[in-house]
Amino acid sequence: LIEFAPAWWVDARLRQQLHDAAVRLGESVAYDSIGTVEFLVSGDRFAFIELNARLQVEHTVTEAVCGIDLVRFQLQLARGETLGALDLFSPPKLNGFAVQARVAMETLGAGGTMVPTGGTIVAFEPPPGTRVDTFVAPGYETSGRYDSLLAKVIVHDVDHTRVLARAADALDSLVIDGVDTNRGLLADLLRDPDVEVGAFDTVWLDDALKERAPVSPTAVSPTAVEPNTGGPAEGIVAAPMQGTVVRFEVAVGDEVPAGAPVAILEAMKMEHVVTTRTSGIVRGLGASAGATVSEGQVLAELDPADVAARETVADDDVDLDHIRPDLAEVIERHSHGLDENRPEAVAKRRKLGKRTARENVGDLLDEGSLIEYGALVVAAQRKRRSDEELRVKTPADGMIGGVGTLAGHSIAVASYDYTVLAGTQGLQNHRKKDRLFEIAEQQRLPFVFFTEGGGGRPGDTDGTGVAGLDCLAFAYFGRLSGLVPTVGIASGRCFAGNAAILGCCDVVIATADANIGMGGPAMIEGGGLGVYRPEEIGPIEDQVASGVVDIAVDDEADAVAAAKQYLSYFLEPSIDTDDVEHADQRLLRRAIPENRLRVYEVRAVIETLFDTDSVLELRNGFGAGMVTALARIDGRAVGVIANDPGHLAGAIDSDGADKAARFMQLCDAHDLPIVFLCDTPGIMVGPDAERTGLVRHASRLFVTAGGLTVPYMTIVLRKGYGLGAQAMAGGSFHAPTFIVGWPTSEFGGMGLEGAVRLGYRNELAAIEDPDERERTFQEMVARMYEVGKGVRMAEAFEIDDVIDPADTRRWITVGLAASPDPVRRTGKKRPHVDTW
Repeated sequence: LIEFAPAWWVDARLRQQLHDAAVRLGESVAYDSIGTVEFLVSGDRFAFIELNARLQVEHTVTEAVCGIDLVRFQLQLARGETLGALDLFSPPKLNGFAVQARVAMETLGAGGTMVPTGGTIVAFEPPPGTRVDTFVAPGYETSGRYDSLLAKVIVHDVDHTRVLARAADALDSLVIDGVDTNRGLLADLLRDPDVEVGAFDTVWLDDALKERAPVSPTAVSPTAVEPNTGGPAEGIVAAPMQGTVVRFEVAVGDEVPAGAPVAILEAMKMEHVVTTRTSGIVRGLGASAGATVSEGQVLAELDPADVAARETVADDDVDLDHIRPDLAEVIERHSHGLDENRPEAVAKRRKLGKRTARENVGDLLDEGSLIEYGALVVAAQRKRRSDEELRVKTPADGMIGGVGTLAGHSIAVASYDYTVLAGTQGLQNHRKKDRLFEIAEQQRLPFVFFTEGGGGRPGDTDGTGVAGLDCLAFAYFGRLSGLVPTVGIASGRCFAGNAAILGCCDVVIATADANIGMGGPAMIEGGGLGVYRPEEIGPIEDQVASGVVDIAVDDEADAVAAAKQYLSYFLEPSIDTDDVEHADQRLLRRAIPENRLRVYEVRAVIETLFDTDSVLELRNGFGAGMVTALARIDGRAVGVIANDPGHLAGAIDSDGADKAARFMQLCDAHDLPIVFLCDTPGIMVGPDAERTGLVRHASRLFVTAGGLTVPYMTIVLRKGYGLGAQAMAGGSFHAPTFIVGWPTSEFGGMGLEGAVRLGYRNELAAIEDPDERERTFQEMVARMYEVGKGVRMAEAFEIDDVIDPADTRRWITVGLAASPDPVRRTGKKRPHVDTW
């Protein structure tokens, strides 16, 4: 109703605190435009309510006491001028006091409520010499559908008592004829003694209005109210809210059954049906169509009478299969994207031996669980194509995405549709990705992305940008790394932006026909780098060997199956042990040959040790000396890192170090414990190895392990030598939850043979007979083996024990039991998981 500036009853100290708080709030968010900060004040205490990032109705009192045109000021800021250049806030000195009174189409009704009015302005004359902000003029026809404010009367004076009196006098002089307003009420309030001294609080106005309230002839009188209920008396139909009468459904003299509609009332642009509680005959109506009524105002009065209820359609007679026109339109629009309505597109996929995008998504998710986002979106090409063509040829803008369930667990999924504009990234499907990525981040949903497609789309015409480099998809998707498991599936051609999305994923699954590249044929040719067929760019064999692809499969069905298996370790880190099977663990006693130089298959050890059919190896075509896999032991998911003695005798090279370090990050980010199976002569040596940057690559194992928060344990199968063995134990033999050796385990600062050759070089060189020299060498190696074998290490307590290989599962399960299942986190443990 009325605003003051400044509040003269607030002492200077409290006012300064309010100003300081408002400035701190603006600075904390780098706010640099017009804004209104609101506080609730009680005594010497105050509480923040809200910041409105805009001008508000009461900005005029600020203008009056500061001498600033805030509207002009805001426009100058929008034009790029700075606060310093405008030289307005030094800060400005407050000058006197200002009052703004809001003149509105309202009158004071019974009980102190404000009753809306309306009509046509017949005369309007502002008071002389007074600022009045208004839009009305004689002849203006008002409407109850909008805010009732008509004018703001603003008065300024150096004395706060005088400003109140001048504002009241200005209201008295204001001429508004044709509609009833609150002008007189405002003047009366300004002359109230409590206002002059500031003796009011948040309930003062309610009491003041009740004291001044007249008895309204149109409101329900006390005699018309049902005792003890507060509701209208029998026969009275009252407005349940403030609104405008659209029409009456009855006339005087009508017989009305109980529950029948009496009037249609519009409030906040919604129509409400007002009905009777009792039956009767309409004696009179309390308003007319088009009139604005207040809550509780009488709409109709009925004389009691028995009136038979009108027949209505029984629920059983309603046709539940009836399709309304609006629903029919929705169904028809959705049908454009369904496979059954796109036979030509489906036939092309079949000819290539491939499935449709919807078939892949349907295979991944539980049946019927997909909630699709943006199904009705079409390509941003309305300047080139008709609406109908876009709906038929570019359904969903070539990307299907949404949220569904996998084995009952919620996940997010997206798939480019190669049958729509070659699965390219368009303006609208970028927006869909952004939306899904944000939802996945907020709800912590694993994300599966089918990325077949050709990258950015040059043919969209409806955007306003130039290069489209401000799209948020890659930034948003990058934020998911380390927060939720992400899976990329590549089938067929996957180039440019599609490949970038794929490469961001924790795990990349690719089919035998996949070609993956950061640039397709057109980009290569455009860069002057030659002309290539798509099949020549990033074929599957290259991408497996380079480590881009984690899991290579035959086709899309196998890819979906692999994605399901991969996600199962994270969606269900523990499963019912009643369903667990495993091989006879006594087989492990024979897994390592008695001949300590004989190669064996470490993957056979892994398959035997862990639950049957639970092992999923990642990147088996890259970093051949290191095996990384997900597996289960007694139903609990773990990560497995093992040296492969079949490659460089298990020595750790650059690729193997990168592979293991990245896998450690993956397990740690998603709370999977790690089991190391160590059989390494150490970190690879030699000029060729050093040319690969081995020093840096190998050191990744130590810095990554140093940040692990999940439990990890090490079993030394055979060789545990030097820095390589330490790397397979998190950097130190006393770092893991436990480190044990099998009876075949052997240890040393470096490989035994190398240690003998270096340590006894002169002695061996002094033996002239080659056979004798070799026999002496082998005897020295054997003696060193006796010193460094597992039981000697256990005696010295450099390892925790030497165990029967058949007892390995028990050690692991007990070690895991000592580490409780992780609680669900709301954030990341690691900023991201390396893509490499």
